[in-house]
Amino acid sequence: MTFSLIGRCARTGQFGAVVTTSAVAVGARVPFARAGVGAVLTQHRTDPRLGPLGLDLLAQGFTAQQAMDAIVAATPHRDWRQLAVIDAAGRTAHFDGANVRPAISVAHGRDCVAAGNILRNEHVGPAMVARFEADLEMGLADRLVRAIQAGEDIGGETAAVVSASLLVVDRESFPFVDLRVDAHAAPLAELARLWALYGPTAEDYVRRAVDPDAADSYVAPPPKGV
Repeated sequence: MTFSLIGRCARTGQFGAVVTTSAVAVGARVPFARAGVGAVLTQHRTDPRLGPLGLDLLAQGFTAQQAMDAIVAATPHRDWRQLAVIDAAGRTAHFDGANVRPAISVAHGRDCVAAGNILRNEHVGPAMVARFEADLEMGLADRLVRAIQAGEDIGGETAAVVSASLLVVDRESFPFVDLRVDAHAAPLAELARLWALYGPTAEDYVRRAVDPDAADSYVAPPPKGV
């Protein structure tokens, strides 16, 4: 009962993940990304330990498929896991355990891979990839937000989604974007709204960390009613 996409921007080198589900706190469990290294998704009966493991393997020089093979070999409960990996070169890999419940939908594309389980149909993954690939002129966060909405529009999961997460890493050890929505009636619309608010300030928050003398002295508050 989760669908997600991890992707890479070939122009900037950013990596990111977007995910939604019908349970709360999806952003704390499913998406993992590291600047200059890649990204990992771990879902279905989620084991968050597998995300950092995958990133460590990628950092050691493993390809996406090599990292996936090692992750699967290392977990004794692999039959319950749905996993996806993207490496620094944009190569992708995925794994569906034997106990992952249908409908399952996985699709690989240019610099991206989408995965979902307990979905209304098998078109969710391809729809996300098609949307991601169609927006090459946009920034990575925008492409991810549009991709997850495409998955929802074509069917999404069997229950109403209530949480969503957008994670993007760029040059630093901390995320460029880390936005989360929980226990919300329309989490994808809310995620898009939060990104529209945060996006114009994202670069300055990085400057505040790495070069505070050059950062803006003031960040405008959200509009009234937000």
